[in-house]
Parts: sequence; structure tokens; C-alpha cells
Amino acid sequence: MRTAISSYSFQRAINRGEETQLSVIAKAKAMGLDAIEFIDLCPPEGVSEEDYAVQLRDEAAQQGIAIAAYTVGADLLREDLDAEVERVCRKVDVAVLLGATLLRHDATFQNPPEGWDAVLPRLAEGCRRITEYAAARGVKTMVENHGLFCQDSVRVEALIKAVAHENFGWLVDTGNFLCVDEDPLAAVTRAASYAFHVHIKDFIFKSAADGAPSDGWIVTRGGNFLRGTVAGHGIVPIARCIAALKAAGYDGVVSLEFEGWEDLDDALTHGVAFLKKVTQ
Repeated sequence: MRTAISSYSFQRAINRGEETQLSVIAKAKAMGLDAIEFIDLCPPEGVSEEDYAVQLRDEAAQQGIAIAAYTVGADLLREDLDAEVERVCRKVDVAVLLGATLLRHDATFQNPPEGWDAVLPRLAEGCRRITEYAAARGVKTMVENHGLFCQDSVRVEALIKAVAHENFGWLVDTGNFLCVDEDPLAAVTRAASYAFHVHIKDFIFKSAADGAPSDGWIVTRGGNFLRGTVAGHGIVPIARCIAALKAAGYDGVVSLEFEGWEDLDDALTHGVAFLKKVTQ
């Protein structure tokens, strides 16, 4: 397995103006990682997304680190499916400029009243059209267990089977299953054979029975509470999840995604060390 980090892990420093998506490439290299991935690009004023993608690609090449993936938002339940598919296809073009061979897009963030079974054909159609476009450009596409409605492992698996395209797979996030109160190890075991890419994420958990904690916690579908934390410090059985992925034959990139409250430098130092340990 190769180790990586998501640019999202640096988002607090980026938001404060201390870092940029360009500057964190050197930080990822200094951490001894094999790759970096990027979320939706935030180019400086006056720079297009396409030109910024080229700058990031060139900086990564100079640093000697790969760009593993590009992850973008999407909602295939928007009223105009054609327009949303076209917009995401333009993100595929950006991934090509980045030199990334993987693109993750969301399925939806809505919670439609008609339910999962009713909207699955539309989601599958949108995903299939995007991946057909991407396949012709050497980019594989994937969805993540993300967004609550499309977060359960059985739903993501159903979507992948409905799309039924070898170019379409799963970005498996070890922590996100907790947002729908699903056991991470059981879910990762189901997801492993479809994995194109992996996010390592950890959470602190507080039961609804114990009462609401302070503000800023994630409320799960079942009313429990989560807070992001340093990889290895929370309740996600990350080492066993990695073992399940290995048992299924996954040998790709495993990328740290930190979204906790701890000191950022300490969190990333400890998180990267843990990532390297469990992927050996």
C-alpha cells in the first residue's frame, strides 16, 4: 500500500491563510508520504481552476510526490441531471490536468422523501455517464460513503452494482460509516472488493444516551455524536480495516483525512506515523 494525505487535512491552516493547496505539497513530501490528493481546487484570485491544476501538478513533480486523486462535490438529484453530469465531466478534465487518475464525486447530499430504491436508477445513470466520459480520458471515478443518504455500505454497494461499469468504484472512508451508525469493520469488509481508493479517518464517539456534548459535534442518523480526531486515537478499528482491505487484495493508496480539533501539526505528525505503521 502507498500512503498519502488529503489536502483537506490542512484545511484549517488554509482557511487561516497560513497554507495554500500549493504549499501543502511540500509538507506532504516532508512527511515521507507517497502521494497527496486534493479536494475542490481553490485557485488564487485571477487564476483559473485549470491553470491552478497545472501549477499543482508541476509543483508535485518538482517535489517528487504523486497526485493520487481529485475529490469534488456533486449532487445527481439536482433538477437538471444533464447539467450536473456536464459539470462533473469538466472536473474530470481538471483531474487530467492534475495528473490524477482517480476522481471522487458525490452521489447526492439530499434526503429525498421517495427513498433510496426510487432514486437509485437516476443516481446510477448519472454515475455511469460520468465514468464513461472519464474512462475515455484515463480517469477512474468513484463515490464515497459520504453525505448520509448514500453513506450506508449496502447502499453504496447497490449503487456500484447498478452502475455496473469496471471504471466505477468506491472511495472507502473508514470513519464515515459511523455517521449512519454502522460498524466500520463490517462495512469496510463489504466495501473492500470495490475499493479504488481509501480514506483513513477516526472519530471520538459519544452515545445519545449520555446526552448532547458541546457544540460542534456531528449528529449521526441515530442521534449519537461524533467528533473527528487523530488517526488511531478514536474508536474506528483502523488496523483491522486495513487488514480487511489487504485480505480482499487492495494494494492502492491509503490517504489520511484529518478533521479533528487537536493541534494540527501534532495531529498530522501522529496520524501519519500511525498510517505508516498500519499499512506496513
